[in-house]
Amino acid sequence: MTTGVFAIVTTEILPIGLLTPIGADFRISDGTAGLMMTLPGLVAAVAAPVVTLATRRADRRTMLCALLLLLALADLLNALAPAYWAVLTARIALGLVIGAFWSIGSGLAPRLVPEHRQSRANTVVFTAVPLGSVLGVPTGVFLGSLAGWRSAFLAMAALALLTLAALLRSLPPLPALTTTDLRTLRGLLAGRGTRSGLAVTFLIVLAHFGSYTYVTPFLTTTSHADPGLVTGLLFGYGAAGLLGNVLAGGRAARALRPVFGAASGLLAAATLLLPLLGTGGPGAAVLLTLWGVAYGAVPVCSLTWFLAAAPHAPEAAGVVFTSSFQATLSIGALTGGLVVDHSSPATVMVLGGAVALLAAATVARYGHRVRPDPAPFAQD
Repeated sequence: MTTGVFAIVTTEILPIGLLTPIGADFRISDGTAGLMMTLPGLVAAVAAPVVTLATRRADRRTMLCALLLLLALADLLNALAPAYWAVLTARIALGLVIGAFWSIGSGLAPRLVPEHRQSRANTVVFTAVPLGSVLGVPTGVFLGSLAGWRSAFLAMAALALLTLAALLRSLPPLPALTTTDLRTLRGLLAGRGTRSGLAVTFLIVLAHFGSYTYVTPFLTTTSHADPGLVTGLLFGYGAAGLLGNVLAGGRAARALRPVFGAASGLLAAATLLLPLLGTGGPGAAVLLTLWGVAYGAVPVCSLTWFLAAAPHAPEAAGVVFTSSFQATLSIGALTGGLVVDHSSPATVMVLGGAVALLAAATVARYGHRVRPDPAPFAQD
């Protein structure tokens, strides 16, 4: 399952490292190329509740395997795309995979291990998120520099098929334990804890993806980094993200407000300072490392917020988390693209930092109120 998450996350964010060569190949602007990040997020935001409701009684093992097969096909289409419309078609299919996989799979890890290892199992699965930045994107950029950007998506298609084979061999049957319906989701969205979680998630994800989607153009134009240095900087960012995930994983449940607040503040500082201190390789490396540590804590903190607000409906909380996260990701990538095309990557960094400051203020204001919402519904 961790490898499956790695394959999905890497495929989703791979265009960030390959934005410039893909744009050059199809003769499109950086902002237009940013649609590769916008479309999957929009589709995932819709797919999360729709697929979860439509398959609420289906065996989760069957669903995960079907989604890995669709991921492999999407990667293959991306690699063989004759025109940009085919790339966007592949990204739409990817959005379906993201929305369904996270909503269905985010709470499955504890079912695969003994009770005393459940917390560790969740941490292991979420480690795949920063690993996509640590290994996936830098490796994709490296492959792209050697054999063209299409080779990176071919490699991801192969990994998805290998993961599918491993799931078929090792994953036990996983019948649905609870069913999520519209009444469950409406009840969840009525809670104050969930609504404040939506506000925080919107702000911090908007700040991150509105700026990080265009970090490669920033490093190329402002930091004057060559492709080799860009690969190294992205690798350092990803490694720092892995550290941030590990540091936050065990602490978020016990001290959500300070951990999430610190991550938001650190992300704001890194993006605001990049245009000032990141004009060369050393400064960019330090600030990207801080950025990586900060963002590594964001997904686990966000999901923890939703789960803390609705422990009686973990799959429904996963749906809300996935939809809000992916919808905001797409809005951030789209908004950042508009700013880049009409201004500069440096401007995007400053705006992202300002929004991250708002996220930190929101965590400080509402973080202490996160508690289970009343359960106005019962799950089957």
